[in-house]
Amino acid sequence: MSLWKRLLWIAVSLLGLGSVAILAMSRGEQINALWIIIAGLCAFVISYRFYSKWLATKVIVLDDERATPALVQNDGKDFVPTNRWMVFGHHFAAIAGPGPLVGPVLAAQFGFLPGTLWILIGATLGGGVHDMIVLFASVRRRGKTLGQMVKEEIGPSVGALALVSVLAIMIILMAVLALVVVQALAKSPWGVFTMAMTIPIALVMGAGLRSGKVSVGWITAFGVIGLFFAVWGGQFLSHFPELEAWFRHSDKWLAWAIMIYGLAASILPVWMLLTPRDYLSTFLKLGTVAALAVAVILIHPVLQMPALTKFIDGSGLVFAGPVFPFVCITIACGAVSGFHSLIASGTTPKMLERESRIRDIGYGAMVTEMMVALMAMIAACVLQPGEYFAINVKGAPAEVVANVSAAGFPVSEAQMTDLAHNLGEQTMFGRAGGAPTFAVGMAHMFARVSTSPTALSLWYHFAIMFEALFILTTIDAGTRVGRFLLQDLLGNLWRPLGDTRSWPSNFVSSVLLVAAWGWFLYQGVVDPLGGINTLWPLFGLANQLLSVIALCLGTTLLIKMGKLRYVWITIGPLLFMCAVTFSAGYMKIFSPDPKLGFLSGARSLVENGVGIANASKGADFVRQAAVWRFDAIVAAFFLLLVLLIVIGSAVQWCRLIIGSKRIELHESEFVPLAEVAR
Repeated sequence: MSLWKRLLWIAVSLLGLGSVAILAMSRGEQINALWIIIAGLCAFVISYRFYSKWLATKVIVLDDERATPALVQNDGKDFVPTNRWMVFGHHFAAIAGPGPLVGPVLAAQFGFLPGTLWILIGATLGGGVHDMIVLFASVRRRGKTLGQMVKEEIGPSVGALALVSVLAIMIILMAVLALVVVQALAKSPWGVFTMAMTIPIALVMGAGLRSGKVSVGWITAFGVIGLFFAVWGGQFLSHFPELEAWFRHSDKWLAWAIMIYGLAASILPVWMLLTPRDYLSTFLKLGTVAALAVAVILIHPVLQMPALTKFIDGSGLVFAGPVFPFVCITIACGAVSGFHSLIASGTTPKMLERESRIRDIGYGAMVTEMMVALMAMIAACVLQPGEYFAINVKGAPAEVVANVSAAGFPVSEAQMTDLAHNLGEQTMFGRAGGAPTFAVGMAHMFARVSTSPTALSLWYHFAIMFEALFILTTIDAGTRVGRFLLQDLLGNLWRPLGDTRSWPSNFVSSVLLVAAWGWFLYQGVVDPLGGINTLWPLFGLANQLLSVIALCLGTTLLIKMGKLRYVWITIGPLLFMCAVTFSAGYMKIFSPDPKLGFLSGARSLVENGVGIANASKGADFVRQAAVWRFDAIVAAFFLLLVLLIVIGSAVQWCRLIIGSKRIELHESEFVPLAEVAR
């Protein structure tokens, strides 16, 4: 490397460190949001240029002379060699669900600093390594799933536990993601119209690419133009009431529609719907996030939220729990996310044409998602803190205003009424969940670069639609990956059910999987007190437990590959995520604070329900108490399974290191690329 390049990279490093220092040392003075953007961009380029390259060349040693599963096992359905940019689009769209948008918004209650630091450090040193190593492992093992690889590399007993736990966690994650989409699109014709239009556009793109007669460039141009008209045209549906009625649907109808879509995405060949639609969605995702970054640069907004709030002690208004470990549980995608391991060992390894693209897609997509998470943090923190908390706290307006103001963040009912009016909504009180807050912050920034009086309302509803599209792409890829996991499990009972080349096996497995997460989804839709809503507190915990399993696999592979001196790259994140998940799980189950602990919360609800005059409301309290006890059981079950996997893995590591167990690496046989290309 030349002297000038060295000086350039040193300057970039110093700029990044200086940005983080400015953010970290702020004590009440106004901080420009640009410093978060600068810190993120510096972390992005430094980590990708140096750390990911070191991982690719020194640790896992990628080999472009080795044929990938997509080439060796090309079946035109699941294993399909695919253009690198389309694979990147699919992978990014699949991993970037609600996490990088919703998580940072909710974690903003601690202040902008904890979440920003976790995103920067977690993504570059943990998430990128996690995703890259799992993708590498699957590519070297004929595209096998996480559960299969754990079973082969660590042991049958640990593998059986992994298969059960991964599938159970997957079902809950899918149901929660689908519920978020339903809630975002319910009675939103614009959003439903745009979602619906992306399907035929994707089918045309897939057919054109498959024919081999149309270049990727022309297909991309067609898709981008079609997507633009789908997004732009949706706003005019209100001028045509009869047409609008076709796209205005209840949450029940949408729940069934999403189940049918997930089933189709799981069964149809990957080139027909899944890959082109995810590729298409990525343009809207990255385009919107890039536009948001440009808006931040143009208007350079000030962060209204302080660096740290009083709620780092666990007394939060949005959710209970101390800053550690709950900032790491709340922000998963965007930092470290176990769900990524399912995509990295599911659909993506079956489409890669070259091993060298593992770096671009595994690590590159992760740090790209890091930038999305930072944008979400900015969107939440540029709002007035009083408005932020009023949006995210449940309760009657007068009660919410009193609680938020008493916490030191003044807000009034008149202020919230004006906000709702400007956004075209009836009320903004109690719009918890993170998505509405992100939409408000995004709308505020976009509206500031426009002179239209209706810009705030227009951008708010666009942001809601954008979030639904962001999350829906996780549903299709997740269902297909879930089908692979289920077939791994069913194949142990009856071998034909595990055959991914069999259409009947694929159909039966897809129906069973969709029925599983669809049942929880429907319960959440028809019963606000029960069903999947009750499992939402488990979402972050379950997701991060998956990352522990994936990092156990990565550590095992490094030891078997003779890379013991590099094992710290997975052991470090693994130990940290164990501390995060097991401490959070213990608090969620046993904390004496009824706002945090499931068991204490259940006891509090029963006590309150007994003394209430309204019998119906009292019954609801008792029912909710039963649900929280169920949550405690599910959390304990997940924690026990993952603890057994960690212990079993550690035993195998010791045996491998001291030599009492023969090292056997279960990579597929080497097939030269030139041999397949002939």
